[in-house]
Amino acid sequence: MRHRILALAAVFALGACGTAEEPKAAAPAELTVWIMDGSVTQDLLKKFETEYEAAHRGIDLDIQIQAWDGIGERVTAALASTDAPDVIEVGNTQVAQYSASGGVTDLSAKVAELKGEDWLPGLAQPGRIDGKQYGIPWYAANRVVVYNKDLFAEAGVKEPPKTRDEWLEITEKLNQGGNQGIYLTGQTWYALAGFIWDEGGDLAVQEGGGWKGALDTPQALAGMDFYRRLQALGKGPKDADEANPPQHEVFAQGKVAQIIAVPGIAARVLEVDPKLKDKLGFFPIPGKTADKPGAVFTGGSDLIIPAASQRQEEAYELVKALAGEQFQTELAKAMSFVPNRTSLAGVLSGDEGTAAMAKGAAHGRATPNTPNWAAVEATSVIKQYMTAVLTGGDPAAEAKKVSEAITTTLNSGS
Repeated sequence: MRHRILALAAVFALGACGTAEEPKAAAPAELTVWIMDGSVTQDLLKKFETEYEAAHRGIDLDIQIQAWDGIGERVTAALASTDAPDVIEVGNTQVAQYSASGGVTDLSAKVAELKGEDWLPGLAQPGRIDGKQYGIPWYAANRVVVYNKDLFAEAGVKEPPKTRDEWLEITEKLNQGGNQGIYLTGQTWYALAGFIWDEGGDLAVQEGGGWKGALDTPQALAGMDFYRRLQALGKGPKDADEANPPQHEVFAQGKVAQIIAVPGIAARVLEVDPKLKDKLGFFPIPGKTADKPGAVFTGGSDLIIPAASQRQEEAYELVKALAGEQFQTELAKAMSFVPNRTSLAGVLSGDEGTAAMAKGAAHGRATPNTPNWAAVEATSVIKQYMTAVLTGGDPAAEAKKVSEAITTTLNSGS
């Protein structure tokens, strides 16, 4: 009996040792995510993080908020490192610049699964470089017409215009009693881009393996002519952009009937004069015909996965969730952004400003998809061209000069 008890004790001892030597559960895989300051509320981010980690037990999200100032240098350095974040939010027009480094994962094979056929064109296009999808559309924001309802009523204007011709007629009618029909500066070039796109033109086009400035085409000249006619119906400076002086401050004085801006500018207007709270209206920038709004520049953000990420599959699943219907709906409602899909435009229908923005976003476009476009913007040549035309310069001659300058810049180093 004593030997049997000793034998059983030995068995239990071996069992206990075996239990002690069992491997511990693997630590969760940490995914580092860079989100830009102002893109998502802290509450929504925390909710997403909690729910995502609960549904993906092996994942630990490390969400880091990044400032826009200096972000280009930080992203470029991260893409070149061996310890890059797993997912990065970038401005939609920055994708070309970053993908040129070779440090961004090609997600072309995932487009169908991500419902790419439903993406907003103005977000999808800049994320696609040479036929490959590097940037996954996340959210959009674009310009609309913000108007003073009281001034419209005083002028007997009952409904916003649906076409460009109606817009000109109504704006001229609004020029009464010392009011400006519209405050449009001479260098609001994103608005000009929309008018050019409506005419079938572009800012630059690819040609013979390079790029060519296209502001001297008949279509682009027609867009500039419409801009000239609209701008003349107000007193905006011809040699400044909408920040000089800040157009929301001008509009807040109550003597301007319309400005072209993102709907969020309403909050800035109300900071200056809270009494305008119920007097602000919004409508999409009119197109050439009443069946669809005018083309607009689509600003916003895309999501990229650095090639250096050690967890490509996990990073993609995270992008899929952030770009999916549930989070897109929550993000749009929390931030008044346009979702990445045209079919989700209805989630903004309860707010006049964001609803107008969503209608325009369906016809959104982006700047030429080349890493060198940022250099064109830095030179301000388009702004200078606009001022030259508005102050009496020959449109064709000025357009030829700016197109040549754009051609040189876009092909620099290529």
